[in-house]
Amino acid sequence: MVQELLSNRTIIAGAVGWLAAQVIKTIIYAVLNKTIDLTRMVGDGGMPSAHSSTVTSVAVSIAFEYGIGSPIFALAAFFAFIVMHDASGVRLETGKQAKQINDMWELMASMMDEVTTPEQKLKEFVGHTKLQVVMGFLCGIVSTLIVYNFVF
Repeated sequence: MVQELLSNRTIIAGAVGWLAAQVIKTIIYAVLNKTIDLTRMVGDGGMPSAHSSTVTSVAVSIAFEYGIGSPIFALAAFFAFIVMHDASGVRLETGKQAKQINDMWELMASMMDEVTTPEQKLKEFVGHTKLQVVMGFLCGIVSTLIVYNFVF
């Protein structure tokens, strides 16, 4: 069973797509912020979108395995579109709202001479800009091409 799982190119492509985006995201974050934050390896938000990279990798792999005329590719393509649309829509707005709420919380806490703990803050990195989604999409395509041309 494990052998079967590890030989599934679609799973491998999706995992490589996710990992590639997370590594790139962590490096970009370190360069821009001049600090290494390894939580970015598993965190949401940032450049490129790991969600977009993962679902694109899976969809491209399914296209290679079953063809673009297959029902399973149609399912994967629509799933990928929905995930990418959501990442740059609802989830992006959720992050913006969290930032505003955190700022208001900080202001109120400072007026009452209280300290805001990290546990009280809402997560701000949850969504993606359109550019981050597009770069995740491209990362997914490249990752899958690498898996199919050099790994298997």
